[in-house]
Amino acid sequence: MTSPFELDSYLVRRKVLKVFGASFHIYDDAGDVVGYTKQKAFKLKEDIRIFTGEDMQTELLTIQARQVIDFAAAYDIVDAQSGVKVGAARRKGFKSILRDSWQLLDVDDNPIAQLQEDSTAMAMVRRFLSNLIPQRFHITCEDGGSVEVRQHFNPFVYRLQVSIPRQVTLDRRLIMGVVSLIAAIEGRQN
Repeated sequence: MTSPFELDSYLVRRKVLKVFGASFHIYDDAGDVVGYTKQKAFKLKEDIRIFTGEDMQTELLTIQARQVIDFAAAYDIVDAQSGVKVGAARRKGFKSILRDSWQLLDVDDNPIAQLQEDSTAMAMVRRFLSNLIPQRFHITCEDGGSVEVRQHFNPFVYRLQVSIPRQVTLDRRLIMGVVSLIAAIEGRQN
C-alpha cells in the first residue's frame, strides 16, 4: 500500500450526517481510503488526529492547537509514528476575516509557505452572499512550488481535492496536516 504522504493527489471528504464532531475520509485516486480523521465535539482546544483507516489502529498525524482561544491560532503538526514535529500552521488573524490566509512553518517556526484563498472578492462573496461558491486555496512555497486545494461544489458533502506537483519539495505530511485543518475549520463554518 502506498503511503498517503507519497500521493500527488487525494480527496478529503467529510462524513455525511455527522451531528456532533467531524469525520473525514482521505481517498487516493483509485478511491481507496488512505486516511481517516475523527474530531471530538465540544473540545476547547483543537486536537485533530489522522489515522490510516476507520479502525483508528495506526495514527499518522496529530494536529494540535497551541492555545485554547487565539485569533491568530497556531497548530503544531506532528508525525505520530516518530513523535517528531514536521511543522506548524498559523492563521493570519485579521487577514483571515475576509480571505483565509495561513503561514506554514518549519520545525523552528520559520515561514516556509503560504496558504491563501483564491481571491478577496470571491472570499467576500462566499462569506456574505452565498457559501454555495466552492473555495479554492493555493499553497505557495518559498521555493516557488504551488499546491492547489479545491472544494468541489456540493451543498451536502464537503470535499477538497488536493493536487501536488512532483516538483513541490514541501513536506507532504505538512500539506496533509494543513488541508485536514482547513477541512475541519471550514467545514464548521459552512
